[in-house]
Amino acid sequence: MKVRISEFGWKAGFRLCRKRPDLWKITSKRGQSGAKTKFLGSVLPSGSDLWKHYLLACLLTVLAVNLVSCGEKEEKKISPLGITEEEYAETAYDLDQIQEAGELIAVTLSGPDTYYEYKGKGFGLQFELAEHFAVSIGAKLRMEAVRDTAELFQRLKKGEADLIALEIPENHMTDTELQFSGVRSCPSDSTAAVKTGWVVRKDAPFLAEALDGWYKPETRSFLQKREQLRLSPGGSVKRRVRAPFQNRAKGIISPYDTHFIRHSQAIGWDWRLMAAQCYQESGFDPEAVSWAGARGLMQIMPETAVHLGLPANQMHQPEKNISAAARYLRELERKFSDIPGRSERINFILAAYNGGTGHVRDAMALARKHGKNPQLWSDVAPFILRLSQPQYYNDPVVRYGYLRGEETYSYVTSIRERWQRYRAAVHGGTTGAAPAPSRKNSRGGFKSKVLSAEELEAKSKQNTP
Repeated sequence: MKVRISEFGWKAGFRLCRKRPDLWKITSKRGQSGAKTKFLGSVLPSGSDLWKHYLLACLLTVLAVNLVSCGEKEEKKISPLGITEEEYAETAYDLDQIQEAGELIAVTLSGPDTYYEYKGKGFGLQFELAEHFAVSIGAKLRMEAVRDTAELFQRLKKGEADLIALEIPENHMTDTELQFSGVRSCPSDSTAAVKTGWVVRKDAPFLAEALDGWYKPETRSFLQKREQLRLSPGGSVKRRVRAPFQNRAKGIISPYDTHFIRHSQAIGWDWRLMAAQCYQESGFDPEAVSWAGARGLMQIMPETAVHLGLPANQMHQPEKNISAAARYLRELERKFSDIPGRSERINFILAAYNGGTGHVRDAMALARKHGKNPQLWSDVAPFILRLSQPQYYNDPVVRYGYLRGEETYSYVTSIRERWQRYRAAVHGGTTGAAPAPSRKNSRGGFKSKVLSAEELEAKSKQNTP
């Protein structure tokens, strides 16, 4: 309606200007006698009077727009929900809006089978499923972990999330504003009480339809098998296993010793510590690629590489990779500047390099809550291990949820033990802190005092209230 009236206004304006040009005459005020009449067009550099047609057309267009309300009103279209399209657009955030924004927001609980982070990347079956669906609708996934199921429902109803990526038991959800859609789990011998599924809002029918159309039981089975393969011992790092010494007699640890020496000095570390960490990460294989996507000698994640200014095409270059890792270690040292003593701080830095700063801070918070010293690794390490247990990673003081704590603890322990062996065999370049206390055994070698994960856990339980 608006377009037709506007078009009429323009055409009428042109016709009237051509028929009655005298309407736009003005009288010159120059002189009392012989007053001349001239058109406004004559004051323009051009001799054309086309400007008058445009001027009148503009006036008529304004008039036409003001008359729209007096004309016939357009019939409002009704959505499948029984409300107008305008009302629907204001209240609902359905599939179209998600695709337009390019982001799907899913909420879940933290856990090994749901969602957790490793080296800055999301993992877990529910995360994998949600990411798979997001790709299918042309969106990017934003997964957020919350405290409990009550918060899951609350976030979804408020419109702060698009779906609950957690297999909720159907008998646990009675809210009439929500509905099950997408991923379902229902064993053949089960009852209605154990049926589970994802949850969406009822005012997002097209999202629900897309979820139901996308999900197939084989999708869940495939992604679950892929996740198990990633977590298997043989699937952690694709690499050629190399010896921890290139030439023990000559004091050569690896072909990259000169790089370790140069870049470790810049951050005040013992280069042999950095070499020990490199062997733990990649076995001195510059082409190593982890199941998490980490690359190169020091296993740097692509996201971390971007942060450190390391181009993707340089991630497998030994010196570039080592240099970036050194910068990252320096950042971590600043983040743990509250830990007194370099030797003690190194434990926290190594743990953060492997498991993430947030998870280490979570373990420190748990240690503080249970009356332990959060700045002492021997007090924090048991809670690193316990972050894989629901009663601990769901604790209110924990912000980042589940962690494969045994892997992080073993990472720190193995590097410190290897560092001791490197220091005993390779002299020079002693920059950095001394390793953990050790004693010589009867054969003249070094025996670490670092406890195993099982020994540490058993010891901590004795002192835990």
